[in-house]
Amino acid sequence: MAVAEKKISYRMYLVVFIIFMMAVLVMIKLNNIQWVEGDSLRKLAKERTVRNFTIPANKGNVYSSDGSLLATSIPEYVIRFDALSPSDKDFNENINALSDSLAAYFGKSSGFYESKLMKARANKNRYFLVARQLSYSDYLRFKKFPLFVKGPYKGGLIVEQKTVREHPIGKVAQRTIGYERSDNDGKGLEYAYRKYLNGVNGHRMMQKIAKNQWKPINDNNELEPQDGLDIISTIDVYIQDIAHHALLKQLEYYEADHGCVVVMETKTGEIKAIANLGRAKDGSYYETQNYAVAESHEPGSTFKLLDLIALLDDKKADTSSVYDSNGGVIEFYKRKVRDSHKGGYGKISLAKGFEVSSNTILVQAVYDAYKDNPKQFVDRINSYGLNKPLGLQLIGEGKPIIHQPGTKGWSGVSLPWMAFGYGVSLTPLQTLSLYNAVANDGVMVKPLFVKEIKEWNTTVKKFETEIIHPKIASDETLDKVRKVLENVVKKGTGSKLYSKDFSMAGKTGTAQVNYKDKSKLFYASSFVGYFPADQPKYSCIVVVHKPNVSAGYYGADVAGPVFKRIAQKIYTDSPPTNHIKNIDAKVNSLESNYASYYKRTQIESSVVPNVKGMVAMDAIALLENLGLSVELKGSGRVKSQSIQVGEQISKNQIIILELK
Repeated sequence: MAVAEKKISYRMYLVVFIIFMMAVLVMIKLNNIQWVEGDSLRKLAKERTVRNFTIPANKGNVYSSDGSLLATSIPEYVIRFDALSPSDKDFNENINALSDSLAAYFGKSSGFYESKLMKARANKNRYFLVARQLSYSDYLRFKKFPLFVKGPYKGGLIVEQKTVREHPIGKVAQRTIGYERSDNDGKGLEYAYRKYLNGVNGHRMMQKIAKNQWKPINDNNELEPQDGLDIISTIDVYIQDIAHHALLKQLEYYEADHGCVVVMETKTGEIKAIANLGRAKDGSYYETQNYAVAESHEPGSTFKLLDLIALLDDKKADTSSVYDSNGGVIEFYKRKVRDSHKGGYGKISLAKGFEVSSNTILVQAVYDAYKDNPKQFVDRINSYGLNKPLGLQLIGEGKPIIHQPGTKGWSGVSLPWMAFGYGVSLTPLQTLSLYNAVANDGVMVKPLFVKEIKEWNTTVKKFETEIIHPKIASDETLDKVRKVLENVVKKGTGSKLYSKDFSMAGKTGTAQVNYKDKSKLFYASSFVGYFPADQPKYSCIVVVHKPNVSAGYYGADVAGPVFKRIAQKIYTDSPPTNHIKNIDAKVNSLESNYASYYKRTQIESSVVPNVKGMVAMDAIALLENLGLSVELKGSGRVKSQSIQVGEQISKNQIIILELK
């Protein structure tokens, strides 16, 4: 008996000891939670119930020089359905009407949508996809559908909104406008000026009230978002349209790999058009890379302009100096320089040699003049800044190659090869800048893509014309060079482009690419110059890579017609304001809405435009970009607007649109 009682006593002690130890451990844990892990656990609890939500800033717009919208942000909506939120009564009473509304919108049968909604409820689907990529006006329409009109709790309506970047007038200058990406394809104005365009995001503390449901803790944001600024580019949509289609037509005819065209205003350096088109696998062409900015390559005969300027300005030769083409072949260190014309040109003047693009004449002239001091020739190239990137407003500029005497890359053939555009490398924009300087009385200006940055109607930053070189040669030299360039079109390699009704000046170029491996050899055809020849307004370069040689490959045939069409369209057609309908006819409905609206409102951003007849989404994007707050009544297109057309706009002023 005593033994049994003793065993029971031991067991009780053991149980008490275990309970005591558990209590000690609990106390230790509580103490640890309170004093050691307390802060982190309290923080975790708060994060699960209170969250700092980002309020995205409205991104700024990109405009053309004439006020057309090139890039803007518009809202896009996704509608989902929480099939468990509605009560049985609400669901059963409204499912038929809701199915009818969905059928009317999408075009399928009412029974189809009733089946889908019933299945979603049976499967307890709380995130059923109803519609995506909706415009604002369509979103408002869905909100008024039966059942959805009851809201998120009683109607199960879930609305997701995101902002998408649109290019209203289509893909013109797409690679120059770019995207906010750091890869090579995205390095356009959007990326280069992202610190201005993006604005500053705000944030607001919100408390969780249910699953995926949050409400603001305070009435005001902790940090208000700051809208992005607008970029005013130099692009002219009329000239851009001409350049784009002129290049596209030629690329398609010659089945070329890719090409680019740039039109620059002579005095200011403003880029009025830039198109970069590459060939897809299906044979179509689209904006791939910004070849005009990024692609550095051997220019070929367009480089000969440097020969002519140097020879004349250094008094090494005159346009009348005579050279022998030696049957069309000359040799340096067992390497031959040949003329494209078999048998050469006999004995001709330097000017004539340039006009017919004789390699033997120009190479002899440069070699004879600078063989004892090649540094003098190369220093002139360097003084024009052609040995380094131009320092453009865009990121990703190609690097030029100009070998320097006495360095590792220099050899006995460097000077003669340089004289006809080989062994050197320039981007199309560098070559264009040189020719533009000749047209601009010797003043070499940097290509300009952005004119100003604006906040509302206030200019935040303005970009003026930047001079690279104040005078590349004497007036005497420039007069002679301009005459020779004009003769290239009148009676030289560009004679097919000549028109007695319209003057042009420039130089053809036909460069061999991959010439060291004949199996991979192809051509880069180019034409660069300015127009009108007597009073230059614009300079232009066209480069086409890898044309189908069976159709032709000379610069005058492949690239020249693009140059001529651009020049003629700009100066022989009606004024650009009369061509808006022609441009609008070539683009889709979204493009038409935007491309025309600035014309209809006199490109005036301080007055209320006429949005009657526009789709609600487009009207909202337009009016909010002008600083107005928009309220809608109804759905569809705009029937009337509460503020009259032409009235002065006040920032955050409310305008009410009635839709039908």
